[in-house]
Amino acid sequence: MTPDEWPWQSWARCAPDRTALTVDNRAYSWTTLAEKVEALATGFHRQGVRAGSGVMLLSGNSEPAVLAYLALLRCGARLLPVNPRLPACQIATLLPLLNIDYALTLDGQAPANLPALKILSQPGAVAHRWQRDAIATLTLTSGSTGLPKAAAHAFDAHLASAHGVTTTLGFTADDSWLLSLPLYHVSGQGILWRWLYRGGKLMLAENSSEATFASLVPTQLWRLLRQPSLELRTVLLGGAAIPVELTAQAEARGVACWCGYGMTETASTVAAKRADGKPGVGQPLPGHRVRLVKGEIAIQSQALARGYWREGKLLPLTESDGWFYTRDSGLQVDNDLVIAGRLDNLFFSAGEGIQPEQVEGVLAQHPAVEQVFIVPLPDEEYGHRPVALARLKETGSFPQLQRWAANRLAGFQRPVRWYALPELESGAVKYSRRKLADWVWQQRQR
Repeated sequence: MTPDEWPWQSWARCAPDRTALTVDNRAYSWTTLAEKVEALATGFHRQGVRAGSGVMLLSGNSEPAVLAYLALLRCGARLLPVNPRLPACQIATLLPLLNIDYALTLDGQAPANLPALKILSQPGAVAHRWQRDAIATLTLTSGSTGLPKAAAHAFDAHLASAHGVTTTLGFTADDSWLLSLPLYHVSGQGILWRWLYRGGKLMLAENSSEATFASLVPTQLWRLLRQPSLELRTVLLGGAAIPVELTAQAEARGVACWCGYGMTETASTVAAKRADGKPGVGQPLPGHRVRLVKGEIAIQSQALARGYWREGKLLPLTESDGWFYTRDSGLQVDNDLVIAGRLDNLFFSAGEGIQPEQVEGVLAQHPAVEQVFIVPLPDEEYGHRPVALARLKETGSFPQLQRWAANRLAGFQRPVRWYALPELESGAVKYSRRKLADWVWQQRQR
């Protein structure tokens, strides 16, 4: 990939016939991909999209979504991928703050009062040049403490993230990466930029066993391991507590498991290590610096967003010292960065501090636990009490897990209620702790 060309155009020139994208049983060469992107970009340009236009892409993962993502960037648009399952009222609240001029709706309900774009392939070429330092995307944060913020990343930030991950994990042009996470989430976009950075193959396929690399949350890996055969060679895990039993099973199948740490503001992963049965995410990847300040994780990185976009302005992301303070608590153990949890998630029960991620890490060690969350339940006497929501294997039960945890958790850490993890947000990469806590409160009211 050369520094002064759009990535797909660079690969079309250097490796024109190499496979760039597979969609089920169909394959695109880099030449074909570049031609399709140019035709779509010409269509968007003729509908009014110009450099600096704000465009919302309302879509899940699909072939049209990937092509549109690249084509809108090719026009110079400031691209905002959005979860199509977000309620229309939430989208309507966000859009006026983000200077959005057009909407391309491939899934979900088209927003009112925004010009709608159509997928139109037209002959021609777009004159907009590749500028690595230009803002490319706005990506919504999880909004766990209120209205989501829009992290504004330049192209060079996405590429810096891709460099760190691919260099460490060994992804090359001979490999394929499964688009296993949604493009409206920073981890899904991270997959796209690793593909473009190294010129490998991106896979959109029902048969996910054919990819050699994948970024997954634990639940997805559990499901993949049920398949009789796997080409999968390397997995980057994140998004939840990672059960030791899961990584042990995967490694036994020949799948190298990496535990990663990152966030929307850092364009995905900033630290990772090969799973070793111990908590921690290793050391910073190339291009990133991490330090602890009074127990809080702070980051300096080439992949950091330029700021939070709001009403045409970039609100500062870093402090005056140039570091981004994450609100994640952590510690160093034997040269290994251990994520203790969100400072925002800490709650107190009878004066004792409970860090949910710490309790989750203990419970995730049980072989029957696939995924688990601890949330606070308001209590008149104690202030709050811990409640567990877990997804168990068929062989597991809550009484069994409760007995197992009894001598592994302090009395104030032991959940007072246990629930099956509800499916609250179809298509989400991460659960919202706030919504899980609201759900628990609703159960109490019944």
